[in-house]
Amino acid sequence: MIDVYVNYLAVVVAAVANMALGFVWYGPLFGKKWMSLMGKTSADIDAQKTKSPMWKGYAIAFAGSLVMAFVLSHFLTFASFYTDSSGIAAGLMVGFWSWLGFVAPVTLGSVLWEGKSWNLWILVNGYYLVSALIMGSILALWM
Repeated sequence: MIDVYVNYLAVVVAAVANMALGFVWYGPLFGKKWMSLMGKTSADIDAQKTKSPMWKGYAIAFAGSLVMAFVLSHFLTFASFYTDSSGIAAGLMVGFWSWLGFVAPVTLGSVLWEGKSWNLWILVNGYYLVSALIMGSILALWM
């Protein structure tokens, strides 16, 4: 039987890392590109800020990050047992396969059915992939 141990501090750190990556990814790195691909302007973003308090969006996003880190920690436990691997290699493997199996296929709908561009899909999925790799690595190193 697999003994599932969750390091809750690692889960919180992984979630914070995810939020920090999002801040950098959709800010200084690719913020302008993302806005362009979304067809938004700075005025649109400012108008959105007045409609709904930003802290609510960040709080919900952080809760989602916590859930993602918690689930990844369980995936990591199972993968470590199944593949007899540990450390950063296990974290990267779990991050990659979780992204490839769950995130990438689901987000294809934005291109196929919502008319979003492949460039936007690549930009958004680049973030999700890097995030899953970082979170998996943090969780694996603190396992």
